[in-house]
Amino acid sequence: MQSVSDYYSALQLRSDRWSALRDATAALSRDAGSDKAKHSIEKINQLFNSLSLIEAYWAFPGMQAFDLVRRQFEHGKYDDVAFSVQRITRALTTGAYRRRHVPLERDSVDADEHEDEVVQSLEARALTKPYFEVLVVDDLNEHQERWLKNSFSRMRRDEDPFHYEIVVVPSLQDALIGVLFNHNIQAIVVRPGLKMDSQVELAILTRYLNRAGGIEDIEALEPESYGPELCRLVAKVRPELDAYLVTDRSVEDIAGLDLGICRRVFYNQEDFLELHLNILRGVQARFKTPFFTALVEYSKQPTGVFHALPISRGKSISRSHWIQDMGAFYGPNIFMAETSATSGGLDSLLEPHGPIKEAQELASRAFGSKQTFFATNGTSTCNKIVVQGLVRPGDIVLVDRDCHKSHHYGMVLAGAQVVYLDSYPLNEYSMYGAVPLREIKHQLLELKAEGKLDRVRMLLLTNCTFDGIVYNVERVMEECLAIKPDLVFLWDEAWFAFARFGPTYRQRTAMNAANNLRDRLRTDDHERAYLEQQKKLEKADEETLLNTRLIPPPDARIRVYATHSTHKTLTSLRQGSMIHVNDQDFKGEVEASFREAYMTHTSTSPNYQIIASLDVGRRQVELEGFEFVQRQVEAAMSMRRAISTHPKLQKYFKVLTAGDMIPQKHRESGVQSYYDSEQGWTDIWDCWEQDEFVLDATRVTLAVGGTGWDGDTFKTKILMDKYGIQINKTSRNTVLFMTNIGTTRSSVAYLIEVLVEIASDLDDLLDDASIMERRGFEKRVNNLMHDLPPLPDFSRFHDSFRTDQTTSEGDIRSAFFLSYDEKNCDYLELEGSLESAEEGGADVVSASFIIPYPPGFPILVPGQVVSPEILAFMRALDVSEIHGYREDLGLRVFTQDALKQQMKTNNARLKLNAARNK
Repeated sequence: MQSVSDYYSALQLRSDRWSALRDATAALSRDAGSDKAKHSIEKINQLFNSLSLIEAYWAFPGMQAFDLVRRQFEHGKYDDVAFSVQRITRALTTGAYRRRHVPLERDSVDADEHEDEVVQSLEARALTKPYFEVLVVDDLNEHQERWLKNSFSRMRRDEDPFHYEIVVVPSLQDALIGVLFNHNIQAIVVRPGLKMDSQVELAILTRYLNRAGGIEDIEALEPESYGPELCRLVAKVRPELDAYLVTDRSVEDIAGLDLGICRRVFYNQEDFLELHLNILRGVQARFKTPFFTALVEYSKQPTGVFHALPISRGKSISRSHWIQDMGAFYGPNIFMAETSATSGGLDSLLEPHGPIKEAQELASRAFGSKQTFFATNGTSTCNKIVVQGLVRPGDIVLVDRDCHKSHHYGMVLAGAQVVYLDSYPLNEYSMYGAVPLREIKHQLLELKAEGKLDRVRMLLLTNCTFDGIVYNVERVMEECLAIKPDLVFLWDEAWFAFARFGPTYRQRTAMNAANNLRDRLRTDDHERAYLEQQKKLEKADEETLLNTRLIPPPDARIRVYATHSTHKTLTSLRQGSMIHVNDQDFKGEVEASFREAYMTHTSTSPNYQIIASLDVGRRQVELEGFEFVQRQVEAAMSMRRAISTHPKLQKYFKVLTAGDMIPQKHRESGVQSYYDSEQGWTDIWDCWEQDEFVLDATRVTLAVGGTGWDGDTFKTKILMDKYGIQINKTSRNTVLFMTNIGTTRSSVAYLIEVLVEIASDLDDLLDDASIMERRGFEKRVNNLMHDLPPLPDFSRFHDSFRTDQTTSEGDIRSAFFLSYDEKNCDYLELEGSLESAEEGGADVVSASFIIPYPPGFPILVPGQVVSPEILAFMRALDVSEIHGYREDLGLRVFTQDALKQQMKTNNARLKLNAARNK
């Protein structure tokens, strides 16, 4: 039996323990009376002891049934035990307990037993009542608990839209463990009889308790304060839940307290009918999908279409003799819901007033924003909307140089003066990390010293990066606001939409950090800390400021935007994305220009299916996002452990750890790896709370250079062509595996099997290889793992695209459009004319975006000087795809005459601006 330390989560532990118990009790039932029975009995006792600590947090099978089965075992009724355990395990695996009562007695007649063995159709599952569990927190004896559950049970009605069961725990700590452990819980009833401490002593559950945070601050509370404090703590870790507080305290005592997720307070004694109705109403508020529901209703209406879209109602397909296969493949409903109508119960995405508006408001609540906008053409467009809506020509924008190319094009559209920020390089893996806070502060302080801070508009960063590097978002914003109190932040969270629904991950999301800063800046403690620091830093030099954790002024403006590729990490059709806004000046300053930019980039004929999927995806994450994200992280952690501990895989592969991808100086916690074969799992809460950068565990970067194949070959020729495994990103010697909310443990198991087979094939190949073949293999490995070109930093903009020589911002828009005239451009070959031009002493300036895949971001932008380091990197690239580079002609650059003319134009403009300023 695996040790508890082998498990990352209690959910995985519970599942495996029940499966092990099923196998052990079945074996005991067969072998009763034999020599094998003694070993089975010992194992079953261990499993019952392990499960007894965690079953109290679940309604099924429930502690009463669990204790009954255990007593049967102690009385030697092994056949009955095997039958009951098999029933329980099967119901947990199939989810049958969510749909119906599951009897555990051998003589019970279960007409629906066959349901456990088959997968229900989506249509059949859609007709069943959704199931959830309600956590009641009170220290009750067995008789009181039975009375409480019966009281709730009597309130049920056939017309109720949902079905729920009750879980009772005695203490505040048990309640926190319960909501972090049991994903079925959707509501909490906090009664006045709860106590503080849990009796559970299991390391894996203690890890859950640590994630609640702030638990050490409540030891001094009086018992009557436990209830309100529990509501506050639950709001921190699972803000989507509903809480109902039953209290005997006076109205005056409760008024003004932070009650977190509490929806209603009941005084002295709860009214069970009112509680029941409130619980259903609270879940219904998250369950409703206004636009999806409106679209379903619209599809049922008889209509005559004298408008666009011949495919509407499926008419152009049903009347066809040649495309019936399309109709058969997709089914009728998708075409019944295809329409260009904005009335009849539907809405306009460009000017929403009905169900789309309501759906966006619900998404705003779910993701913690002040406003949320849907997009049906991807996050690339969302990024351009935000940049164009907020940035004016001439504004200075600090941009992560290796961000998505949509941001670079957004700078062109907006006419921004761009300051590119360099991320720390990981040369040995041919990838970049993220931009250190020290670099950001240095650029801001330099601009401030030159009197340009008033022109600085926005900081744009990628959180998390494609490779999984996550910023300490709150710290970045607070220190930047200490330098520029009205700075706008755009966080590209294209790959991070899921993070809102995991307690550990949520603290590093843009919207959560914005809300935290809003609350903190209003406090007296913050104002005192700010004033004290200002006295200390009155005459501080830049180095002191760089080494100090700066505190923003209390009147700093929180202006935060985040873009989500909802379709990449949550349930949505392709290109479904969202823009989340948490900007104190949005309504007063930005709303009009933002809406114009939204109009500019949003189709007047958006796909309603995408909008409906965004609506339903929001419903899903509010009701089961916690469970799905938990399972996603579990799958990734299992993958990390399996690969890093398998002796055959260790020969050719390496899972990159936080220590490999984040330099020590950015890991204040000192956490090197999330899993160690000797110590087991690391509780990642501390490093996610402290470190400048952390590694998203759901992204598993695998170094494959030891196989002799580069990343692209391993992806295409091996994983995809041979085994049908799809991945997205590679570097010269790595491949990236990303788990998502749809990843299963079976998928992870298949991947491990494939990697073991690849390693075995390599063993066989090398066993039979000649000396020369071995040398060739070793040379390829050496080239991939050691002889790697250093990643180049951003060089500089050419002087003809800069306002002065003191700071680094450049006019990317002028360079971009200067290249539209072919007379201004020439082509230079990497080997030959380009080298000669550089040796001649003249600056060679790129006229295009040059984007190799990998790494997948521009190594050159229009107006950038081609440095020797960039030239060396391009020569060393052995990738097949370089956007912007023509292999037949070479690198597109500006002619020297064009640069001279641009210099004159630029100087004339600068003189004119200076005269106007005077």
